[in-house]
Amino acid sequence: MLDLIAKDAISSFRWIDAVDIIVVAFIIYKLLVLIRGTRAVQALVGLVVFASLYVISVSFGLITLHEILRRFFSYLVIIIIIVFQDDIKKLLAKIGKAPFFNIGQQKSDQEHFIEQLVKSCISLSRKKIGALIAIERSISLVDAVEIGTNFDAELKPELIASIFSTSSPMHDGAVLIKDGRLFAAGCFLPLTNSTGIEKTLGTRHRAAIGLAEVTDAVVIVVSEEQRQMSVAVDGNLIRSLDGPELRKTLYEIFGGKGKK
Repeated sequence: MLDLIAKDAISSFRWIDAVDIIVVAFIIYKLLVLIRGTRAVQALVGLVVFASLYVISVSFGLITLHEILRRFFSYLVIIIIIVFQDDIKKLLAKIGKAPFFNIGQQKSDQEHFIEQLVKSCISLSRKKIGALIAIERSISLVDAVEIGTNFDAELKPELIASIFSTSSPMHDGAVLIKDGRLFAAGCFLPLTNSTGIEKTLGTRHRAAIGLAEVTDAVVIVVSEEQRQMSVAVDGNLIRSLDGPELRKTLYEIFGGKGKK
């Protein structure tokens, strides 16, 4: 019986069906990328749990549980819109700002982001101002970092300089960058527990390595004493970089040809 069903399905399968499946899978993947690190991910896990309970209630005849879940799912769309209206607005804004196929624009935005970041670090180095900048990638930093002051600002050298100025109450912490924007400042990163770290490295370098060990974040350290920059990635520390070397390193990590 199963063989007949399988043969029938294969014989009726068209090339347009394969295209249909690929398109749907691509859209679902892109939506998951967009909601990554937001409350929507937790909500999605919760919905999976409720769906599992619903299946169990049907299978074992749990009438009361089944009725409650049936009513819950009947109002699910309204509940999602009310609870996640802010997240839905941000999601739609992301789709409008960075369409699925807008590869050229994304590359341009990435290059602009890297150049602004390098410009900020060079300016800090010349002024002998220490800094710690963490750039989120695929793994959310919310659970790994003690968040200080929340921001939602464009990445600008002047703003970064004002945050790490010694007169600023947030200068001792780290700055978090999310989706190319300044997400938070005055944050505290986890220190590395590795015994192989050089004793000459200070707290900023140890914090950078510590975050790079537990996440895929890229962390930049600007030393106020040596006026040099370092990059922590994948648990490793690339030290003693000047401006051009920092730019080259970031382009190698994030991709792109960069400026010559």
